[in-house]
Amino acid sequence: MNVLLLAVPLAGCLLVLWLRHLAVGVVVTGITFAVSVVIAFSVDYARPGMQLETDLPWIPPLGLRFHLGVDGVSVPLIVLTSLLCFLSMIYLVRRVPERAHSFMSLLLLTEVGMLGTFVALDLLLFFVFFEVVLIPMYALIAGWGGASRGPAARQFILYTLLGSGVLLVGLLVIYGHTSTLNMVELAAQDGSGMSRAVQVIAFILVAGGLAVKVPMWPLHTWLPDAHSEAPTVGSVLLAGVLLKMGTYGLIRIAVPILPDGALAVAPFLGAFGVIGIVYAALACLAQRNLKRLIAFSSVGHMGFVLLGISTLTPAGINAALFANIAHGLITGLLFFLVGGMAERFGSTDMAQIGGGTLTLAPRLSVLLIIASVASFGLPGLAGFWGEMLAMLAAFDPAPGLNRGLYLVFMVVAGIGAVLTAAYFLVMLREVAQGTFAAWRRDQGILDVTRVEWAAWTPLVVLVFVVGIWPGLVLGPTAEAVGFYLGGL
Repeated sequence: MNVLLLAVPLAGCLLVLWLRHLAVGVVVTGITFAVSVVIAFSVDYARPGMQLETDLPWIPPLGLRFHLGVDGVSVPLIVLTSLLCFLSMIYLVRRVPERAHSFMSLLLLTEVGMLGTFVALDLLLFFVFFEVVLIPMYALIAGWGGASRGPAARQFILYTLLGSGVLLVGLLVIYGHTSTLNMVELAAQDGSGMSRAVQVIAFILVAGGLAVKVPMWPLHTWLPDAHSEAPTVGSVLLAGVLLKMGTYGLIRIAVPILPDGALAVAPFLGAFGVIGIVYAALACLAQRNLKRLIAFSSVGHMGFVLLGISTLTPAGINAALFANIAHGLITGLLFFLVGGMAERFGSTDMAQIGGGTLTLAPRLSVLLIIASVASFGLPGLAGFWGEMLAMLAAFDPAPGLNRGLYLVFMVVAGIGAVLTAAYFLVMLREVAQGTFAAWRRDQGILDVTRVEWAAWTPLVVLVFVVGIWPGLVLGPTAEAVGFYLGGL
């Protein structure tokens, strides 16, 4: 089943170059999403360990294997990835990009890399899929981005390749001391075979490489430019999925395989996370461009994910996994909406858009309001649970961590949450409310189209469903996290 999950978009990547029709992309991503749903219903979440495994020889002389599998940690991310790719293809129906066949082929190749990262159970295979994503995403930004797409794409690829190099060194350190790349075996060994010093060094290398992709403050500077210049669906996948590859790697590789290293470095992860929360909120208050505002907000939201991971508790890891899914749904929706506004108003600058969109395009504005209040954590919507549970986990971190320090982290994160609400409310006041600019007084603005409803409605529904029923995400993750960290 996992092989099919990767084979369908890979075949579609080649097929769309031959047939050159948008319908191929929609069908292929739709089939991939259906496969991910079948996988989600096929897994027994009450049973710990990997399921639906595929373990085949890959490079026998080097002992490398094509090892795939899923559990409660990876399944929600697999479904999120395939859903966002499917909705992105639907969204393209409204405005087909130039060289559409190349665009769709790159999008499908990106999907292969993202899904492969979440199902790989071999360290080198994980790294290969992790890298597969970079080139097509670079090409999407450089080929179909905004006016400054060249510098933004180069910055993206340079930062991420540098992080990948550091990550590879960390993985080789692990292999050099354990003689295995099997992620399941390594997690079961609980760090045996590696001294504390080796684990600390390996954790710094692995976490440092992954932190670029998260992105963790202060390694985040590539993100705002990449988001600002990327095409709409590129921004959706960049925020909705690519950032999660970094935090997933921390949870899947760094924490269970290097427990002593995790205990030593976790306070620094927590500190960088909460600094990022406050920094991003202050940066958002200074933004006038909607895409840059949402990009900086992602730095803050991923700070909550890092805070949860740094507690090294089941509650914190579950909070991080939940926040990953919530952020993917909400920020994916926000970038879709901002892309729609850019098409209508010719800009993502708040001054150019002006106020009063609630009057001119009421449905579009209501969707923007829903996504914004969900993003700042309004109870009953998806954004609330991840942030709240991360701060709750910081109140009682794992034994061996300084509780007083984590109480400070909790307070700082709470201040950041208040600032997050402030910048979203300021944005809504300037864009959705008030009196629209004089130059638009007689301008007709197209409200949400049928294609946009088809692409956006699933995300809106899930923002409410996950917010009201958090067990939809926490149910699958709880047993898997408890298995890795010794129970709830």
